[in-house]
Amino acid sequence: MKILYIHQYFTTPEQPGGTRSYWISKELIKHGHDVTMLTTTNKKSKKVNIDGIHVVYLKIPYSSHMGILHRLLAFIKFMLATTLFVLKSNKFDLILATSTPLTVGFPALVGKKIKKIPYFFEVRDLWPEVPIQMGAFKNKIIIKLTKWFERSIYRNAYHIVALSPGMYEGVISTGVGDEKVSMIPNMSKIDKFWPHKKNEQLIEEFKLDPNTFKVIYFGAMGIANGMNYILDAAKLLSNRKDIEFLFFGFGSMKPILEKRCVDEEISNIRFFKGEPMERLSEIVNFCDISLVTFSNLPILATNSPNKLFDSLSAGKPIIVNSPGWTKDMVEKYNCGVYVNPEIPIELSNQIINLKNNPELCDIMGVNSRKLAENTFDKSILCDQYAKLIASTL
Repeated sequence: MKILYIHQYFTTPEQPGGTRSYWISKELIKHGHDVTMLTTTNKKSKKVNIDGIHVVYLKIPYSSHMGILHRLLAFIKFMLATTLFVLKSNKFDLILATSTPLTVGFPALVGKKIKKIPYFFEVRDLWPEVPIQMGAFKNKIIIKLTKWFERSIYRNAYHIVALSPGMYEGVISTGVGDEKVSMIPNMSKIDKFWPHKKNEQLIEEFKLDPNTFKVIYFGAMGIANGMNYILDAAKLLSNRKDIEFLFFGFGSMKPILEKRCVDEEISNIRFFKGEPMERLSEIVNFCDISLVTFSNLPILATNSPNKLFDSLSAGKPIIVNSPGWTKDMVEKYNCGVYVNPEIPIELSNQIINLKNNPELCDIMGVNSRKLAENTFDKSILCDQYAKLIASTL
């Protein structure tokens, strides 16, 4: 089967960012399918083959530093360009469109209506509810139109894949029958992140103290990630020279957070750029615990963040602050702890507790790795994804 995979932010393991679509594509190829990935680049448009995936890069600049209007413009440009691509093509048997943004569903919808191509729609965030709760969408007409658009995308999809139990429930709440929706969460990569001897050369490269207790946050640094909460907790630990926070990633909030650290003399936080997967794996490995935080909004508790599953794979205790399925997970499997997103001292106290209890850290780390190996590894979930496509079409 020839599959068109539409993902505006497709990345490979050699690039910073989530690689879910890369691994799913590889698995689909393994199952005998031909996969074309339609995505964007800030450079010139091109067509390349990456590990068997036919990747079509469209020049549509996008950055997490863009304002809302510029982001919306990038979304619309990609929507129109991919719709034209679908209309001009006669070779695809299935379209697989993955959000965000929700606009990636439009070319799939057009493909169904005009070209009679069925499509799977993957829900990575519950749009438009996320921007509504975050205050980006306030106009009642826009809210009504985007909710109608969401229902149209779901209703016309052949099947829907949600990335968390909360997203699954969110899709069902729009009136979609549960037989049409599957939950396949984000994936651990046990062959890419794993516990091993610390890379002392890399520790030296980043000019880090090898003896400190290292708390890492890696990935997106946007408004939704609630990172001022981490700064509040770090400030409470400013007298502890044996604990330091490492931030690896990028996003609109990064310069704001850096400025706050300067202004308030929060000296126990170090900021670094995003790193490709191979180096990031080594970085996470030499840290002691991992943070997964979000702003305290109900909709964000449905998230299925890459950093959580990479941290599981790396065998790290994880501190989460969303009162949703991630809280249930770390508590059920004893692989981390939950802290109240409105009480920073809970975070600082838990960090001290874990530092003072290395045996507990070790137990949680072992449990994290087991959960990654037995439940969330990409070899399990990508195979499940490919079999879902085969069984429903």
